[in-house]
Amino acid sequence: MDTLVKQAFTPTGPLRASINLGNPILAGTDPATGKPRGISIDLATAFANELGVPLELVVFDTAAQSVDAVSNGAADIGFFAIDPIRGAGIQFTAPYVLIEGAYLVRESSPLQHNQEVDQPGTRIVVGKGSAYDLFLTREIKQATLVRAPSSPKVVETFLNENLDVAAGVKQQLQADAERAGGLRMLPGRFMVIQQAMGLPKGKPEEAAAALCAFVERQKASGFVADALQRHGIQGVSVAPAA
Repeated sequence: MDTLVKQAFTPTGPLRASINLGNPILAGTDPATGKPRGISIDLATAFANELGVPLELVVFDTAAQSVDAVSNGAADIGFFAIDPIRGAGIQFTAPYVLIEGAYLVRESSPLQHNQEVDQPGTRIVVGKGSAYDLFLTREIKQATLVRAPSSPKVVETFLNENLDVAAGVKQQLQADAERAGGLRMLPGRFMVIQQAMGLPKGKPEEAAAALCAFVERQKASGFVADALQRHGIQGVSVAPAA
């Protein structure tokens, strides 16, 4: 690895990777060890190995915290849904996976389709600072957005505050619905999230190019697909080549 590139990614010595535990598709906690595990940890480990440096995980519960860490230089890389607001402080690679955003309602809800959600009086709960929050803040014109503290708290907030719709990662909502009972998913999806790696804006172009090339190699080699299978992640597709 080029010395300039290596130095750009390791200003403090190790590669500091910002990890968001709020999206179960990307990362979670190993119940046996208590340590983070998931595709983002696998990718961070592989990139640190290419750089020939130790890996330091900087772990957060929400996407917003993870974004701030990379934007502010408290971490060297991170794993994010591509969004123009986040792009102010982060330079993204092409996506490595595509994730569906979906809506959850009660069995008794009159809502049957995604396009029926945006109407006056409908209250949609979403994880604060998540990609779904950013997207719906731009797109929702008539319904009201209510922000839960984090994405994993969306269904809990939805139930406790008697809200109308829960929005988030399809897999997370499905799992929560099975546990809670009396809930159903609206068919299809309201958005597709492009999940990418990112580094702080202002780093050398060579560093950004190196990270982009790394992501493309991991998609092409089958590394990303293997990681999704190894961690039992379903309903997610490997992004096409850039």
